[in-house]
Amino acid sequence: MPSWHPTATLETLRARAAMLAHIRQFFAERDVLEVETPLLSSSTVTDPHVVGIPAIFKNSSQEKMLYLQTSPEYAMKRLLAAGYGSIYQLGKAFRQGDLGKKHNPEFTMLEWYRIGFDHHALMDEMDDFLKKILETSSAERISYQDLFEKQLGCDPHTAPIEELEKIAKQKINFKSALSARHAWLDLLFTHCIEPLVGQEKPIFIYDFPVSLAALARIRPENPPVASRFEVYFRGIELANGFHELEDAKEQRQRFVADLQQREQLQLPPVAIDEYFLAALQHGFPSCAGVALGVDRLMMLKLKHQTIAEVMSFGFES
Repeated sequence: MPSWHPTATLETLRARAAMLAHIRQFFAERDVLEVETPLLSSSTVTDPHVVGIPAIFKNSSQEKMLYLQTSPEYAMKRLLAAGYGSIYQLGKAFRQGDLGKKHNPEFTMLEWYRIGFDHHALMDEMDDFLKKILETSSAERISYQDLFEKQLGCDPHTAPIEELEKIAKQKINFKSALSARHAWLDLLFTHCIEPLVGQEKPIFIYDFPVSLAALARIRPENPPVASRFEVYFRGIELANGFHELEDAKEQRQRFVADLQQREQLQLPPVAIDEYFLAALQHGFPSCAGVALGVDRLMMLKLKHQTIAEVMSFGFES
């Protein structure tokens, strides 16, 4: 007979409730509006590495494919385009196939957007947030390029694929072939760099290669860089932030490139979110945004080893 018991203790759930209250207080003090957007959407992300969970809606006249949101990003950006100002959301998100000590298919996400911020200003606020919620010391900051040069002795912007492949074979005995440059960079980052950073205090890694821009704007420097950052602490990736792309035409091009990659990987096609693109076309404010995993934040706060320990019920219970 399966165990019916919760996977989190009462003490943990009380600590979680207190943390959520502190999060809301943090944004109330900064006059950032809490919003709610739908969990169900008619479209999902095109990113080949983030897979939505489908949900079928039926009534007497129609049957429609919907998706549980992987992030509230597109809907929140429609609110930004409508002039609602700086906003945040605490809510559930869902991702297909994510299951492990630090992953659950259903999880709690904190996402916020700040009008007039770039990614450096948002890192400042994120640092203040971590000091309040986790009582950390000031975070370390290092560019993606400087980190690769420090840890692996190569420039991630200019190193040829052959050099990245050689490093992977030397460092982790990786023998498979990867066709895309961003795939090699991601492999080296996750296996050779991520385990080493942010052990004593949080670390912000910023200014990613353009191949890893996602929804960040690209600055035309030499070489060009994506205005993106990630936050790591004690071996856990906590957050992913961007100086947000405002150009609807460029955003559509990135979506189309995603769909082409999905086809190459033999993944099912998905529809582009035309509501989101229409909002960008209408006019989008200059802003920066970040998404943070609340359950992982709770794991760090209480020093738990699995995500199920900070949820009332883990996925397999």
